[in-house]
Amino acid sequence: MVRIGRLAAATISLLLLAGAVPASAAPKYLFKVASLAPDGSVWTKRFDEFADEVRQKSGGEIDFKIYPGGVMGDDRAMYRKMMIGQLQAGGFTMTGIGEVVPDFRVMGTPFLFRSYDEVDAASAKLFPSFQKAFRVKNLELVAMTEVGFIYPMSVAPITTLAELKHTKCWSPQSDPLSQAFLNQVGVVPIQLSIPDVLAGLQTGLVETVFNSFYGSIVLQWFTKTRYITDLPFGYAYGALVFDGRSFAKLPPGHAALIREAARRHFPKLIADTRQSNADSLKVLKEQHHLTVVAPTPEAEQEVQRHREAVVRTLIGTAYSRQIYETALAALRDQRAKAAKAPEGR
Repeated sequence: MVRIGRLAAATISLLLLAGAVPASAAPKYLFKVASLAPDGSVWTKRFDEFADEVRQKSGGEIDFKIYPGGVMGDDRAMYRKMMIGQLQAGGFTMTGIGEVVPDFRVMGTPFLFRSYDEVDAASAKLFPSFQKAFRVKNLELVAMTEVGFIYPMSVAPITTLAELKHTKCWSPQSDPLSQAFLNQVGVVPIQLSIPDVLAGLQTGLVETVFNSFYGSIVLQWFTKTRYITDLPFGYAYGALVFDGRSFAKLPPGHAALIREAARRHFPKLIADTRQSNADSLKVLKEQHHLTVVAPTPEAEQEVQRHREAVVRTLIGTAYSRQIYETALAALRDQRAKAAKAPEGR
């Protein structure tokens, strides 16, 4: 009887402790997050580190369930699922989320930037305006991501605009920027969503695509192309975006925690991406034997002439004049700063 009584008392004590301190409490705020970025890429690895920090510092009250590699569909599908509550956040490409927030497209204007210093200056200047534009759509822009400078990659060498015209050229679905430029130079692009491009290359539906060096490897596009034209077509980037309704449910301290963690981790992601692009170019040339070809000087001059004409058509249609002027001001400031810098710095 004594033993039974002691056992009962011990059992009651354990039950009371278990009730007071659950072994693994469910998070109060669960964010289901989808992305086109493949699992194991630098993008998903850095997001995991960001998520781990938020999870730990919130005491487990915030958690994330990640759906990488396009398993939730393309950007349009991800956005629709956010709107009906199936997802609470997404890692979007500029092209996809630009349909919802047009001003976010501005940095993707073809041949706008010459260096990453220019990109960084414009991004810092534009980010507050981007955040306001997203909030109008009841979305919370937490961080910007990067694909990098994108280059023409093709099955045959392209060194002139005439050669570009004679190839089956891809353009991202619903991307008015690339389509406007290609139309301006006499190319009628074949529009495909990003998940469909590899199949398009495999079947011969498209012969020329645009991607960063690292992006072409992780998406396997390099397997069906043989040449890279050494003239960046533009700058590709993206965004980590939360559904505004879900984000608004967070206590102010938790919202600040997410923003602060993003400020620490996403600049590291951008640095990783740039290093991955540099490393990937070496791999593409040395291991996969892709050939880098230079555009003719005449082609480079033609490109700049066409760019000015294209921008005139984009202002007021693809994005606002105000956001373009803000980008240009940041660009002018950075170029003036670079011109004054001592040679060799």
